[in-house]
Amino acid sequence: MNPADLFRAIGSAGEEKWYNFLMQTETPMRAIEQLQARLADVKAVRGAASVLGWDQQTYMPPGGAGARANQLSVLSKISHEMATGPDTERLLAEAERETKDADPDSDEASFVRVARRDYDQAAKLPTALVAELSRVTALAHEEWARARQDSDYPRFAPWLERILDLTRQVAQHLGYQDVMYDALLDLYEPGMKTREVRAMFDALRPAQVALVQAIIAKGPDLIDASPLQLDYDEATQTQFGLEVVRRLGFDFARGRQDRAVHPFCTSFSRDDVRITTRFDKNWPPMSLFGSIHETGHALYEQGVDPRYDGNTLEGGTSLGVHESQSRLWENLVGRSRPFWQCFYPSLQAAFPGALSDVPLESFYRAINRVWPSLIRVEADEVTYNLHILLRFELENDLLEGRLSVADAPQTWNAKMREYLGLTPENDAQGILQDVHWSGGSFGYFPTYTVGNLLSVQLFEKADADLGGQTADQVARGDFAPLLAWLREHVHQWGRKYDPSDLIRRVTGGPLDPAPYLRYLQRKYGEIYRM
Repeated sequence: MNPADLFRAIGSAGEEKWYNFLMQTETPMRAIEQLQARLADVKAVRGAASVLGWDQQTYMPPGGAGARANQLSVLSKISHEMATGPDTERLLAEAERETKDADPDSDEASFVRVARRDYDQAAKLPTALVAELSRVTALAHEEWARARQDSDYPRFAPWLERILDLTRQVAQHLGYQDVMYDALLDLYEPGMKTREVRAMFDALRPAQVALVQAIIAKGPDLIDASPLQLDYDEATQTQFGLEVVRRLGFDFARGRQDRAVHPFCTSFSRDDVRITTRFDKNWPPMSLFGSIHETGHALYEQGVDPRYDGNTLEGGTSLGVHESQSRLWENLVGRSRPFWQCFYPSLQAAFPGALSDVPLESFYRAINRVWPSLIRVEADEVTYNLHILLRFELENDLLEGRLSVADAPQTWNAKMREYLGLTPENDAQGILQDVHWSGGSFGYFPTYTVGNLLSVQLFEKADADLGGQTADQVARGDFAPLLAWLREHVHQWGRKYDPSDLIRRVTGGPLDPAPYLRYLQRKYGEIYRM
């Protein structure tokens, strides 16, 4: 019998007594439960904004930019007010009192710790600033896409000026001790400082430059990449890529793939994760490795423990850890010889005209060819971090006012010549190639290099725990053991552990450039017979 039927059966007087009885015996919600419910609502509003952002980059007609900017601005305002309002502040303080004696490693204590960090960070920012940044970046994305298409930097420059001004305001409100970049980097890689990023690049630069020079000295004709520059039907590329993504473990019942100007992954929940890619009919690695890269992000999101659904602990713990997953699957798996022992026959069957006479070893060497290139997302493993270093230095100079927006393309080109020996023919190949600045993501780029380093540490630890059998498993197309290891040690925990804590728990030590450098030297020393 449901309550309404029961009330009718016992009459109005009995109804009042029954209601009073329920009120007296019902267990009041604890503060932490109320806080979880409130922050779940915040997450839902932000998820709705993410859906609109995904739609803007995939299906929205260009004319919708103005209305979309207003929609995103309003949702940002609502979610920020909910996240930082007095009720949230009160519930957080009460939840801290409730869990002060709890095991620090428990889910409840971890939730409160992460909620406190999120609150303290968000509460420093005026709601009006958050809403305006959301509005401006939504409009700027469309201007960036058109400017990139036409290689028209002056079209995007005023938007970049505005975004930089708003970003400086964000950094000032967040606060920092040494440099402005610290405040922004912390948004993506909690606890990391700019000086640590510089130390990371200082450790990498000499060895990577020496390796690049040694490889280039072998000559451009040592590896023939011309088979990858023939005509590859886009529809066939799509079908092959989708099959690879499915075999890696991406759950299409809880996700999908679409096309975007710049590939990305976004998650509205662990059960709705979207990836995108882009295509070049004369360069199939663009779509294939882009898809594998974004699948690495998606596998992380889909692998978070269901008990964190809608919870502040849902999602990745940092962008560096997230990038470790995308770079692990893209490079250590997707560009490996065992991977293509599994998939190359299928690729040859899909593109017989281009690949039927190309041996597996020639193909493997072609997709790993090292040669300085203009486009970051197409860069080989050996030169990739030099692209990140360039962006890291430009971001600092732009933020601190040492470099003007007007002079940024020339400085970009000068650094490209210095680091990679190349000069972009136009700004679409240069300063306009990345989407990040149009979205206000200053402080993001170093996480790519953090991810590169961590990908090798995690892969080596996984392979050791799996008895050194990973290569054989990959060659058989059996990716389940590696994915299961990552889910057990990384994915399932979501945001429960801070990135530095998670890295130590999994690898036994801190982030370390040494394994990554050994990996590059071993792999490319063999490929280039050095």
